[in-house]
Amino acid sequence: MPYSNKKLIRNTDSVYIISDKNKKSLRIKNIITKKIEANQFRKSNLVIVIGGDGFMLQTLKKNKSSKKQFYGINSGNYGFLMNKFSSKDIIKNLSKANMVSISPLEMIVRNKNNQIKKSIAINEVSVLRQSRQAASLSIKQGSRQIIKKLVSDGVLVSTPAGSTAYNLSVHGPILSLHSKKLSISPISAFRPRRWKGKIVNDKSKIVITNLKPSKRPISAVADNLEVRNAKSISIKINNKIKFNLLYDKNRSLQKKIKIEQIRKETS
Repeated sequence: MPYSNKKLIRNTDSVYIISDKNKKSLRIKNIITKKIEANQFRKSNLVIVIGGDGFMLQTLKKNKSSKKQFYGINSGNYGFLMNKFSSKDIIKNLSKANMVSISPLEMIVRNKNNQIKKSIAINEVSVLRQSRQAASLSIKQGSRQIIKKLVSDGVLVSTPAGSTAYNLSVHGPILSLHSKKLSISPISAFRPRRWKGKIVNDKSKIVITNLKPSKRPISAVADNLEVRNAKSISIKINNKIKFNLLYDKNRSLQKKIKIEQIRKETS
């Protein structure tokens, strides 16, 4: 059978269909399987991912060395990274889908015991206070000081693909997919109260340092992986990793980002 629900996907010429365990996802998976078999559809290196954004992020991170193309179908609530399911048009949509390649952020965290933890993030890296005490942070990019001291609930660094997720919820800017920019957005800034963050280029490494690690502990989160008691967090784009995402011809990821920008400006 050319279908698999394995989470680690190897490079073959088969079409794979994977889904989460949601009843709706399993029903869609069954429909697509029958459609593919009835139409004898084949497309090399194609993975169909059925679920929500969280399931897509998990799948991509577990297959970061894969050269496959990932076509997401939403069965969750929002599904920004996913396509809308159409039983009638699924074969046509798969055949004509357009590809966009995105690179993740690489997060390297040094904790209070000087242990090093690494992970990648497709949407954002968030640095969050770990106790009732606000975080006290310093932020640099390369040799340039972005902000000497930020007292806040935290800060996040977002990719263009993730700029409409958590970043938008903390009133960060929406970035064009091809902007080659990152957004640094504070979370409930207390001092300086008027600091709204900064848009920076994606070429240099960003370093966030906890100025008071003993008194004001923080955690660092790469999408859904958390590292607690962080002392310093290094963040940069990892261009060696490319995720190839497929989108319906009339519903590209860039178009989705533009729609969210219009919503933000008119809401």
